[in-house]
This record gives sequence, C-alpha cells and structure tokens, in this order.
Amino acid sequence: MNRRHLLGFSALALTLGPTVLWAQDSKKPFTSEQLDQILAPIALYPDALLSQTLMAATYPLEVVEAARWTQANPNLKGDAAVQAVKTKDWDVSVKSLVAFPQTLSMMNNNLDWTQKVGDAMIGQQKDVADSIQRLRAKAAAAGNLKTTPQQKVTTQTSGSNSAIVIEPANPELIYVPYYNPTWAYGPWPYPAYPPVYYPPPPNYGAALATGMMFGVGVAAGAAMFGGWHWGWSGGWGASYTTVNVNRATSISVNNFDANRYRDGQWQHDPAHRDGVPYRTSAERERYNQARPGAQQREQFRGQAANREAGTAANRDAAANRGAEQRPEARGSENRSSAFDGVDRGGQVNRDYDRGRSSWGDRSFDRGGGGFERGGGFHGGGRR
Repeated sequence: MNRRHLLGFSALALTLGPTVLWAQDSKKPFTSEQLDQILAPIALYPDALLSQTLMAATYPLEVVEAARWTQANPNLKGDAAVQAVKTKDWDVSVKSLVAFPQTLSMMNNNLDWTQKVGDAMIGQQKDVADSIQRLRAKAAAAGNLKTTPQQKVTTQTSGSNSAIVIEPANPELIYVPYYNPTWAYGPWPYPAYPPVYYPPPPNYGAALATGMMFGVGVAAGAAMFGGWHWGWSGGWGASYTTVNVNRATSISVNNFDANRYRDGQWQHDPAHRDGVPYRTSAERERYNQARPGAQQREQFRGQAANREAGTAANRDAAANRGAEQRPEARGSENRSSAFDGVDRGGQVNRDYDRGRSSWGDRSFDRGGGGFERGGGFHGGGRR
C-alpha cells in the first residue's frame, strides 16, 4: 500500500475509528430498516443529483479533497466550478458535486454516514433502489412530496407498479432540498433505526422541524450526467443508476473511461477508492484490495496517534496565543485535523495537482455513448 493510501487510511481511522472501518468485515447485508435510515436524508433529492451523490459516496477520500477545494474556492459556483476541476484526478461524480458545496460539506462532515452510503451503493445497489422508492412512497403518502416551483414529481408505471421520479422544474437550475426526515416521511416505522437529520447550512436559517426548504438554485445543468433506470421485478431490484457518458466525458476530460459503463449503467471504479477498505471480504477480493497485515495496522495506529497528538499540541499552542478560530459546521470540529494527511504534504496532496433514464425501452446514441431522449429528464438523466 503506497504512502498516500496509508496516510489516507489513517485519516479515515481518526474520523471513523478503526472499529468502524475494519470491524465492518461482514457478509451480512444492510437490512431494509438500516437502508431506510441511511438514505432518508437524500432520498428526496432530484434523481440525477441523488445518483451522483450515491456514486461519489463510494470514493470518500476524494469527497474530502473536493469539499476542501470548494472551501478554498467559494466564488466558483455551479457549472463554472465543475469546469475548474475537470482536470483533477477525482472521479467524475466527485467533480460534479463541486457545483453543490452544501452536499459535499454534508458528506465531508459526516464521513461515517458517507461511507455507509457508499458501502450500500457498492454492495446492494438494487436494495438501495428499493429503499429510495419505499421512502418516496412514504413521503408522498404523508403529503410531503409534491411538485413545486423547484421540482417536478411524477410517477412512471409498469402494470400495477409505479416509480416516483423527481426532476428539476428547470433542467438547467438545480435545487437541493432540505427537510427533517421525521417530518418528511410521516410516522417512522423503525424505532430502533431512527432517521438521521442533517440541517441546512447556517446561512439558510434555523434547522427545520417541519416543511421542505430549497437552497438557492444552482446553474448546473451541464453537471448532471447521472440518473436512475427504475425497473420493477417483484420489487425495484431491476433498477440501477445510469451514466450519460457524453456529459460525463465533458465534465471529466482527463480520466473518464466510457468503456466502463456498458449501456450507460454505472459501475464502481476501484481506482478512485484510494485504499479505503471495502465492507466485505468478497468486495475486497472483487476489487483486488488486500486487507492490511499486522505490521501495516500498527503503522496506521502509530500515524493516527502521532497526528492526533500533534493536533492536540497545535490546539494548545493556538489557545495560548489567543488565536481566533473560524467556526466550523456542526459535527466537523475534528475533521480538519483528522484529514490533514489528505491535502497537506507532497505525498498525499492531490488537491492541487490531480486533481435517467426511464424504465422500459431505452435507446442510446452508440456513436457518442449518450442517452437519446426527446423528453428531457426521465428518471434523472438528460441529454
């Protein structure tokens, strides 16, 4: 394992704890209750943004780097921000999210949750689709999911079954919804697995108890390359996330391989995992990731301990000098120090140098690889 991966793993270990990372070695899949709990904060996102968020969650270290890039470049927004990172070495899904710094910040500040989302996406994508539709049906039944000036909510049917699709009202203007899951989904049926609520950024006002809030519309139509193919087969198990390869290629000019996405279907790329452990031994074998031996684990622990000690010393010194610290978002008090190894130092600093489809019949522009659709958004993707 190279030094960058070693330091990156140490950073995650500080944030998540080694028990979370390596004790997750389990063949047991997430249950429906666990998936609903995990996905509740984002299941009501527009399909395209939802799919790209799920993809990006499988690459947590790159999410950290992208979140820091947005913090350092607050004046670059929407499609302009995405264009500015097109030559980074991050996955295209991560690059696309720089148009939505609030979403990146939520993922960065809650990395344990982000890793679970990514793990579910890698190992149980069909179950993730089931969970999303289950949650959307609950929100619709509660009267809390409907068309607004910001979004269009429709249903697509196949026989007696229907999928709830969420699209931007204006394909070029994307709104990120904020809502309290305990309100949005009505009475929660799993007391042992209460949904997680991540409030909107402080500049959006007070945390929500009821109602749905939308952030400022983001001109990021060109950054929307993902979507969902909603397919029923005794459940939403015939569903999968889709990739508009033409759009993805324009977003990621240096490292997007269209050949990976057979018929526009998303596939996890282990090249962007950066050493973050997979949840099960089967996944580690599938993606050719060796579990560290005892000596490497000792190195991880030693680096983590040294960095934590150094961070504590720096905090004490800063306090003695009376240095003023800029307030950080809730839940992120220790994130910066924990991830110092990710974008500080030549060994691991990549942050400055590297960087819908509806169900039923679908047609592709085989020459260019993109979706060919006359109806605009269908399940989240667009031409």
